[in-house]
Amino acid sequence: MVDFAINRERAGLAPREAIRQACLLRFRPIVMTTMTALLSGLPLMFGHGSGSELRQPLGYSMVGGLALSQLLTLFTTPVIYLYLDRFQAWLSGHKREHEEAAEPLPIAAE
Repeated sequence: MVDFAINRERAGLAPREAIRQACLLRFRPIVMTTMTALLSGLPLMFGHGSGSELRQPLGYSMVGGLALSQLLTLFTTPVIYLYLDRFQAWLSGHKREHEEAAEPLPIAAE
């Protein structure tokens, strides 16, 4: 997601629009990959039989960890990307387009 956003930003998009497009484009592949791994842990989690008491905790930790990491990845990556972009702009002393637009317009003398 970040790699795509950096490429779009180099192509001339604002950081906010670049990460938005990256989120929209990468959402489906990220969810599909996580669901594949998560669903493979369900037989371990719900399995019964001899020796299943040793494998059930592995299934619980796999499914719970993947679900939590999925939520954190989808919600925190764009936020951290934008914060780091602002921090980089602050370090270099440049203002971004959205900050310049927020400045009040000078009053013209009549």
